[in-house]
Amino acid sequence: MTQGLAKTMMPVPDPHPDVFDVQWPLRVADVDREGRLKFDAATRHIQDVGTDQLREMGFEETHPLWIVRRTMIDMIEPILFKDMLRLRRWCSGTSNRWCEMRVRIDGRKGGLVESEAFWININRETQGPARIADDFIEGLRRTTTESRLRWKAYLSSGEREGAEHIRDYPVRVSDIDIFDHMNNSVYWSVVEDFLQSRPELLKAPLRVTIEHDLPVALGDKLEILRHTYPAGSTEKFGAALADRTVTTLTYAVGDEVKAVAAIFAL
Repeated sequence: MTQGLAKTMMPVPDPHPDVFDVQWPLRVADVDREGRLKFDAATRHIQDVGTDQLREMGFEETHPLWIVRRTMIDMIEPILFKDMLRLRRWCSGTSNRWCEMRVRIDGRKGGLVESEAFWININRETQGPARIADDFIEGLRRTTTESRLRWKAYLSSGEREGAEHIRDYPVRVSDIDIFDHMNNSVYWSVVEDFLQSRPELLKAPLRVTIEHDLPVALGDKLEILRHTYPAGSTEKFGAALADRTVTTLTYAVGDEVKAVAAIFAL
């Protein structure tokens, strides 16, 4: 099975009693001008279904704090306004302090979004990675055989000097979440801004991956550095993507890289 940025996501083990399965409507704040479920809205749904599953499993009080290190989203077919969303969530890999969680979003009338996120359990006092309780891990492992999950970055930042475009991204008070940093979904608003200038990318299946290195705080002067790597120009994203055009967005505050996104057609 292909790994890295071109990885093949684990298919949904359906039917399976440990796949969390819920439905709710797609609402007006979730869609763009064409009525398409946006990437930032999809990310909010992915966060929300994770909270709901944590509560359903009975670990919301003992494991309340999680940070996402990487999220990969495949927009296979657009889901459109007024549709009903079916969200299925399950574990695709575990370790004793983190896990990878898959979320599949289907529209009742059509449309499909696939995602996988690398989540780290956080200790409330130390703010560092914390061990996941044995009974929690036991439940997660019912949908996966991967029990030695390790972190490996797929992306590297683009240099300021070689950027084809640099722009400011003002951080608003409304972007800050309960952890006092810019919420994960806001990074995906930057992706949506880019896609407005490249609407042709939305006419076919598209993969977007964001890796987070450091949090963005209110008052930070956030800049977005854009680089485009034409097909055949590099193998920095792996041999499987050497024939694809890949665009990266580097989220930077001064010389400090906060996150990196990669965008390419599937």
